[in-house]
Amino acid sequence: MAFTGAAGFTATPAYAATSTVCVVHGIPDTPVDVYVNGRKTLDNFKPGDVAGPLNLEQGDYDIALTKPGEPIGSAILTVDNAAVPGGGNVSLAAHLDAAAQPRITPFVNDVSKVAAGKARLIVRHTAAAPEVDVRAGGTPVFKGLTNPNEAKGDVDAGSVQADVVLAGTDTVAIGPADLNLKEGTATIVYAIGSAEGKSLDVVAQTITGLHSAPGGVPSGDGGQAGTGVHTWWYVLTSVGVLLLLGGGVRLATARTGRK
Repeated sequence: MAFTGAAGFTATPAYAATSTVCVVHGIPDTPVDVYVNGRKTLDNFKPGDVAGPLNLEQGDYDIALTKPGEPIGSAILTVDNAAVPGGGNVSLAAHLDAAAQPRITPFVNDVSKVAAGKARLIVRHTAAAPEVDVRAGGTPVFKGLTNPNEAKGDVDAGSVQADVVLAGTDTVAIGPADLNLKEGTATIVYAIGSAEGKSLDVVAQTITGLHSAPGGVPSGDGGQAGTGVHTWWYVLTSVGVLLLLGGGVRLATARTGRK
């Protein structure tokens, strides 16, 4: 089944005319090829991978996504005139909602500075799973988190063992995983996959440079901006534009807790 949408994401204006974007692929068993303005620009983007961070020029673009190796005419999703704003700092997660249906959630990065000796921990519920608590060292630190929301806090820098349990219980849904929360960084942990499908997993990203005033727009993730399938694909469009204009940008990938 094909889906069609028109991107309408609006980022907070900033001095730069570019946006800093990461894309998190959290839909199980759904690798894709990405076409931008009719040209394939990203091959076999796999679940559990992270593309970026990328500094993207603002503009309007057309995009289509297909199963790997299939032509653009068989696109499973298309977006026309996708608007890429300037000055944003965004991460977008393609994931399952609580009913196990694919959806896209954009998150605006919290790139405010952290105090000396501190780190920021951000947890995002982007899995087809019920309400959960997030524990650090066996103690709940974020309670009652539901899809597609986030919880965050500044904590002491250092190593911590974290897991995700069903809300109000000790029943572990994901983890435990060892997190190294470095001073002056933000660690963003996404719960992805499906509880019923037994594909729950974790993907992590890190924002650096938060212990001092940044010289540019830091990369990473932040506060939730809204939802909508079209928005995530606007970012994939932007990835493709960079590949077209820049002659082949290398995509960084990060996987945490993968089985």
